[in-house]
Amino acid sequence: MTAQSGIFFSGNHLTAEAQRRKKTFTKNKMFDFPMFKKKPRTPRTTQGEMPFVAHLIELRDRLLRALAAILVVLLGLVPFANDLYEWLSAPLLRYLPEGTNMIATEVASPFFAPFKLAIVTAVFIAMPVIIYQLWAFVAPGLYRNEKKLVYPLMVTSTILFYLGALFAYFVVFPLVFGFFTSVAPEGVEVATDISKYLDFVLKLFFAFGLAFEVPVATILLVAGGFTTPEALSSKRPYVIVSAFVIGMLLTPPDVISQTLLALPMWVLFELGLVFSRVYIAGKGKASGEGTEGSSESEPPKEDYRYDPITEEEE
Repeated sequence: MTAQSGIFFSGNHLTAEAQRRKKTFTKNKMFDFPMFKKKPRTPRTTQGEMPFVAHLIELRDRLLRALAAILVVLLGLVPFANDLYEWLSAPLLRYLPEGTNMIATEVASPFFAPFKLAIVTAVFIAMPVIIYQLWAFVAPGLYRNEKKLVYPLMVTSTILFYLGALFAYFVVFPLVFGFFTSVAPEGVEVATDISKYLDFVLKLFFAFGLAFEVPVATILLVAGGFTTPEALSSKRPYVIVSAFVIGMLLTPPDVISQTLLALPMWVLFELGLVFSRVYIAGKGKASGEGTEGSSESEPPKEDYRYDPITEEEE
């Protein structure tokens, strides 16, 4: 009995020792295995980063795709280059005296002027593709809240540029050319050179397309924290004067073009103030809802650029 009791006691002792070791192993060793170890979450600012050369290669690929889009559109427009120029010169030809036409003072102007117009039109039509390639290159480096702001502004800026060019063609051109041809002195025949006319209208297209970006610039200033809608409203007189100065610099030296550019800029500035206030109100409402929905003891969540699961974790 004694031996059996000793053996029984020894067995119980070993069993207890094994259980103690098992608990110790489970407590201290189990989570040392890689499959159980919880890896720290790395901020997205340090994940997914590419070498500098890789960024250059991607930038090159994006530029080549944008150039390819322009080239494809240009090849489709070259056969219609003369038709494009006729359409562009229609606002001026409508006000020229009967029997008067435009002239070409250089030997190569009849070829290069329509071809130049075809190139500019190709860039104009391919602008959405160019904007998309720019967005695809920049977007991976932006935070989520930045993407929500930048993407709509890029789309809006493209549409506003188109609207500015259309405003110049259908509103500004008839007024400007009608005025210029009507004030010609007696005995002066108005015969505009095709190259100079093209440079004139392209400058107006660019000026009005750029002027129509005022709402986007206003929203960016407010969203970036550089100013507030109230501060911009208090500086309205300076903005109006600046609009006329910009109109003087961007348009040809005449009062009509300057005024027709400054007035839309003023109106668009007021429109930008309205959308800025809407943006601020929406941002404040969203932050208020987020504060109410989160627990007070819960620490604020970090803003990550990429997915929190890294390739090593997978």
